[in-house]
Amino acid sequence: MRIACFFLFLAPTLFSQSVNSAEISRWEARAQSITIIRDTWGIPHIYAKTDADAVFGMLYAQCEDDFQRVEENYLDATGQMAMAYGEDLIYHDLRARMFLDSNEAKAYYRQSPAWMKALCNGFADGINYYLHTHPEVEPKFLTRFEPWMPFTFSEGSIGGDITRISLRGLEAFYGQDRTGYVDTRWALEEEPTGSNGFAIAPEKSESGNALFLINPHTSFYFRSEQHVNSEEGLSVYGAATWGQFFIYQGFNENCGWMHTSTYADAIDQYEETIIKKGDRFYYQYGDEQRPVEEHRVTIPFRDGDSVGEREFTFYKTHHGPIIRSEGEKWISFRMMNRPLDALTQSYLRTKAKGYRSFRKTMKIRTNSSNNTVYADRQGNIGYWHGNFIPKRDPNYDYNGLIDGSNPATDWGRLLKLKEMIHVRNPASGWIQNCNSTPYTVAGSQGSPDPDDYANYIAPDRENFRGINAVRVLGSRNSYDLDGLIRAANDPFLAAFEKPIPALLAAYREVTNMGYPPLDEAIKILQDWDLGYGESSVATSLAVYWGEDMLNLLRDKVDAATRRELMTDELMVQHTTPEEKLAMLVNAIRRLESDFGDWKTPWGAINRYQRRTGAIRESFDDDAPSLPVGFASSRWGSLASYGARTYPNTKKRYGSGGNSFVAVVEFGDRLQARAVVSGGQSGDPDSPHFTDQAELFTKAQFRPVYFYRTDVEQHQERTYRPGK
Repeated sequence: MRIACFFLFLAPTLFSQSVNSAEISRWEARAQSITIIRDTWGIPHIYAKTDADAVFGMLYAQCEDDFQRVEENYLDATGQMAMAYGEDLIYHDLRARMFLDSNEAKAYYRQSPAWMKALCNGFADGINYYLHTHPEVEPKFLTRFEPWMPFTFSEGSIGGDITRISLRGLEAFYGQDRTGYVDTRWALEEEPTGSNGFAIAPEKSESGNALFLINPHTSFYFRSEQHVNSEEGLSVYGAATWGQFFIYQGFNENCGWMHTSTYADAIDQYEETIIKKGDRFYYQYGDEQRPVEEHRVTIPFRDGDSVGEREFTFYKTHHGPIIRSEGEKWISFRMMNRPLDALTQSYLRTKAKGYRSFRKTMKIRTNSSNNTVYADRQGNIGYWHGNFIPKRDPNYDYNGLIDGSNPATDWGRLLKLKEMIHVRNPASGWIQNCNSTPYTVAGSQGSPDPDDYANYIAPDRENFRGINAVRVLGSRNSYDLDGLIRAANDPFLAAFEKPIPALLAAYREVTNMGYPPLDEAIKILQDWDLGYGESSVATSLAVYWGEDMLNLLRDKVDAATRRELMTDELMVQHTTPEEKLAMLVNAIRRLESDFGDWKTPWGAINRYQRRTGAIRESFDDDAPSLPVGFASSRWGSLASYGARTYPNTKKRYGSGGNSFVAVVEFGDRLQARAVVSGGQSGDPDSPHFTDQAELFTKAQFRPVYFYRTDVEQHQERTYRPGK
């Protein structure tokens, strides 16, 4: 049995480091080689001699805009949330430390090539210089950033692999009583997450240039819009996840990339058969009984003005850490854990010069949680489904728990890029992915054949955004940037395409409801074109009715059926005519109760509000807000808007969905437009806190200034870090 004892991160009095004069002199000298130009929207355009200097400026500018989000992401990634927020976050920190500790991260930094070390040094110097020059800023805990930290946060996805581990499951297993925990949540109860990516080939473009849509769906303000340039060939624009030194969703003059969350099987959970002998644990693996690894970790937490700590012993098999139990079985979790390679791929893609060099970065195979939609200046469009996929025996089902005692279920080598699903320049002239199956990525002309691939490569199902994207892109023959924006905001809600006719049929069948408003509501829905809109009463009725139907189905339909069928099939097939109408009556009464009139238009209910700039925003019905026509992606809204009520509110306020959205035309001179959810700055006193809010809610895009001459013509201020 191997026991590893480590205290991963130091308490605040030890963690803080004084700044010496040599460091200050180095930072000041470095800042002299960096220029930051803020355009009239507050977007920072960073210009520097070297890539590492550009990273310095990039992180400095991020901290200017929202230091709290930079710090929060590293509290999260390094497993130190409990030092900022208290003992309630201790299992969150345990989860992070089960996969990577500071000693391992430091080792990755030492092993890195010189160019990567330089970037990491620029990262740390940029943040530390910001803190030095802004003594009024009070970090929650991280007063010093180190160059090894990026290895704990090497992939910028909103839904990183580790987040699939239930914290309740960890607490049940490693807490005071090992009762076990099975996560039985129904996914339909939560706002779906994900993204949309479209690529239009030259033959479908009015200009003869490839067009590209970047439309990630994240929590609002999750990324910072930036333009980063160096004399070493870096010139990249897009959205960087706070605290990272690479553009995650974006483009350079040669090509663009858009990541959508994937269900390609890059994660597995194994049922381990545990045998206890004396005070040691073993697990069955074929004919062997292998010792379970035991690791002790001490996690500090804030307790008022003092620091407490909890010690845990966590367990691992060769599959990965034990994350919970089910019955007598312990469940291990296996995922990609290659921080240096992941950081390398994330950065190098930003300097890709076209299809060949971009494909070379894909060969690193560490973008484990995402698909990639691509377009370039030469007119290529492309799609890769997943990127990190281990080879497995196709005779087994990998969608649920796997028998860890059977060696035949184990991971083999990584699939080569040519073995994964890839589409390039399909006959359809377009590519779409909306976190849905890759087998409709190019419609009927160029989509891959599912019979050509093993079951674990693409278990992804179709969703309503995917259905609508195929409908929209397949119905138009020519696009410009305005047409692409319209396509990205097509209001059709495909999830209601079958349920609304079923509801109307139920109304014709059941004639004894005895509720007068029902007749008028049915007439409104009968005349509805299934499109959302601020002034649409039908959208209000349909959303409230759909929610009541799902609540009914949650208690009525077993979990296996819910997993097997899509929402519309459940609503049509598993409710009676009487239930369909009863749920519409419920919806009418809810609207009447909440707003005084059931004929309340959707925009009066569905609102945008940003008040404080806090990471966890609060909402107030009496404070100013803006109407939003978009709907939840649950119903097929391509322009996703995840909104809900909050304590003491009747209106619904958005907190996720469309975030940074951009359209790009690649040609001799790149053209792009973009909009973000609110504004560039997290400071409520900044003019750029909500200066894009109305554009965002109206699906209107502002110009992107990519070339320096354009940036200088639209500059708000020019300065060097520290000045």
